[in-house]
Amino acid sequence: MPTLTAPDTALARRVDHTLLKPETTTADIEAHIAEAVELGAFSVCVSPSFLPLSIPADADLAVAVVVGFPSGKHTTAVKTAEALEAVGRGADEIDMVIDIGAAKAGRFDLVEADIASVRRAIPAPGVLKVIIESAALADDEIVGACRAAVAAGADFVKTSTGFHPAGGATVHAVRLMKQTVGDAAEVKASGGIRTLADALAMIDAGATRLGLSGTRAILAEAAGASPAPSTPDSY
Repeated sequence: MPTLTAPDTALARRVDHTLLKPETTTADIEAHIAEAVELGAFSVCVSPSFLPLSIPADADLAVAVVVGFPSGKHTTAVKTAEALEAVGRGADEIDMVIDIGAAKAGRFDLVEADIASVRRAIPAPGVLKVIIESAALADDEIVGACRAAVAAGADFVKTSTGFHPAGGATVHAVRLMKQTVGDAAEVKASGGIRTLADALAMIDAGATRLGLSGTRAILAEAAGASPAPSTPDSY
């Protein structure tokens, strides 16, 4: 397992600090942004309805939003329009959910076409992450979904929404995803990562980005501090 020399910075810069609860308020988002800035996270990942976000001018903080979330059953036209609007309202990164049923049916041509349409809506240097909901897929389906994402021009493949009953990220899925995409894309692990050991295991398996809601507790554990109590989150 890797040792991070400055966990309060090196680990934080891998984190998409995430808040996607349906009951989230504008006040919650404002507090979430402030916490992300304080902790040194790479980005905040939020629902698109909160755009545009008020990010401090001197903050090194990217904005990620979800598209087709959480089911992936939106039409391609809706996902594409959602991504286009989000980018126009300040999103730097888009985390889109594939049609998981299409992947289960082996229709990776449809999965690729869906992703490619959203990709065209995100001009450079915008980043596209593709959520495959790995816990709901068999290994061959994970491989097929990752190959479709790379073929469509995705920058990342991502394990999970954090909302599927099948579960979130696993070391096995992250390792398989990284083996599949190689250097053609990066891997984001998300869903159920609640401890420092979880986070480091995902990085060791090949993840370069982590979707966390309990960021403060994990960074406190990395720094050897006592974390503040946190509210359990499904993400």
